[in-house]
Amino acid sequence: MAEDPYKLLGVPPDATPEAIKAAYRKLARKHHPDLNPGKPEAEDRFKAISAANELLSDPERRARFDRGEIDAGGQETPPSGASYRRYADEQAGARYGQRPDAETFEDLFADIFEARRRAETAPRRGADDFYRLGVPFLHAVQGATEPLTLPDGRVLKVNIPPGIVTGQVLRLRGQGGPGIRGGQAGDALIEVDVAEPKRWRREGWDLHMDLPVSLQEAVLGGAVLVPTPSGRLRVTLPAGSDTGRRIRLRGKGVAAHGARAAGDLFLTLRVVIGPSDAALDEFLRGWMPEHPSDPRAGLEGAA
Repeated sequence: MAEDPYKLLGVPPDATPEAIKAAYRKLARKHHPDLNPGKPEAEDRFKAISAANELLSDPERRARFDRGEIDAGGQETPPSGASYRRYADEQAGARYGQRPDAETFEDLFADIFEARRRAETAPRRGADDFYRLGVPFLHAVQGATEPLTLPDGRVLKVNIPPGIVTGQVLRLRGQGGPGIRGGQAGDALIEVDVAEPKRWRREGWDLHMDLPVSLQEAVLGGAVLVPTPSGRLRVTLPAGSDTGRRIRLRGKGVAAHGARAAGDLFLTLRVVIGPSDAALDEFLRGWMPEHPSDPRAGLEGAA
């Protein structure tokens, strides 16, 4: 059964011809198949809206529908008991005026073609261009400016913020494809590929590093030079440091950026015995610790 034409067009039963025409044109533009390619439901809706408009635009057929003599599809309805439509004022149809002429469809299609013409002649933004940029690990940690050579020979200066990671995308506005018909240029989208570090491991904003130390440095302690992202730093080792001991260097990790504070650098000591030394060998053979301990205590029964 066809849907009530008034409901289809979204107008009340006493709507004027002008209101019906305006409602139809608005809905027809929205659901026209040319403006909804690949959407069969839009075509079905457009057909239903057109049928409703055809019925309500004909004063005689509209009056008969209001009296209940025909249904929404224009078919004759059998007589029934008293109803509003059956006993409506016979002269009510006269208030609907004359049926609109054929310009309704002509105006509709003119509007559609005009919208297409405007779309085809309006300024259009240029396309975005996509690039991939390799960045040294230290530049990603400290921040830097990296050059990017484009296919047309231009060289862009890409600002690398401290803390950037592989996969992040930087946008350079206006450095993409040229606009069409005076439209603005597109953007250059640059995906960053950070090189793997050889010395440090990154965890969030912190860096970790294994620091080799000699037996003498581990036992006696003292100052050693340590490479950090911002340069070499003199660090004092505590005496009696075992392998695995961690030393924290505050603010020596990933550089600060914006409101974010700098990360830390954690040093993990690794005691290196080194080549055989006759004097050390002789000393250890006759050496007896003042407080002997078993470095393997607790291993028995361990999983």
